[in-house]
Amino acid sequence: MTKPVIHVGFDDSWRDTGALEWALQESLLRQEPLQAVHVIDDRIRTVAGVPPDLVDDQATELVNTVQGYLDGRPGGSDHEAELMVGPPARTLTEAAAESRMLVVGRRGMGTFKRLLIGSTSEAVVSRTTVPVVIVPDRWTPSGHAGPVVVALDQGDDNAAVLEFAITAVRERKVPVRIVYVFDLPGLYGWQAVNLDDGMREKAERHFGDVVGEWQQKYPDVAFEVDVRRGHRVDGVLNGAANADAQLLVVGAHHHARVAAAFLGTVTRGVLHHATCPLAVVPV
Repeated sequence: MTKPVIHVGFDDSWRDTGALEWALQESLLRQEPLQAVHVIDDRIRTVAGVPPDLVDDQATELVNTVQGYLDGRPGGSDHEAELMVGPPARTLTEAAAESRMLVVGRRGMGTFKRLLIGSTSEAVVSRTTVPVVIVPDRWTPSGHAGPVVVALDQGDDNAAVLEFAITAVRERKVPVRIVYVFDLPGLYGWQAVNLDDGMREKAERHFGDVVGEWQQKYPDVAFEVDVRRGHRVDGVLNGAANADAQLLVVGAHHHARVAAAFLGTVTRGVLHHATCPLAVVPV
């Protein structure tokens, strides 16, 4: 059973990143407690010249500082900061395995470096069994005022993704905007124009039906549909940016643990480049 707890990972840059602030905002909206987790990477303790006691003392001081900060926030008496040891991504996902969601930050870094080393946020998304929200550096609560944007495909089972997005819009009193992006690579002239019109009309009918079904279930929610042609990653990112999205929601398929390290190209691209918080929901 899902526990009504929001987990958030933090490190010594927590004041400069937006993950903890986003998680605090979400805990206030949901009226649910926050569990903030700092993980000591066990590999650090084996580095020559780094005393393990020094690593532990610094980490304990960091956790105590964050606990003091949480205590001073609304609902702070229910919030806890804790220290764990282990591989960061695996430790965070195991800690949050039965919780409402896991929130992590995404540090800015160059494309080449990112391709070489990946990131904790990407590793967490590839492992998780609960929704993960990735918050970009320098995010602030007043940063975006638009709808919650959810990127969908016509063929997927989108129920879990839509449920997460609808919960978010009901908390924030904003619409949910469905973005669907299609492409016609290698086609030009009249053939591309005809196919473009046909695919656009088909998609608009399909998602119109989807909206009709969900509108019956949630009559208090306003739905919008944005069908656009282009590269799927660019289309999703531009759709979110043009709408000034407060949150972008996408789905992720985990077909097998052996494939856990491999994300879909759209999810991976959006994860690295989204300028607003991104929720990745397992489907």
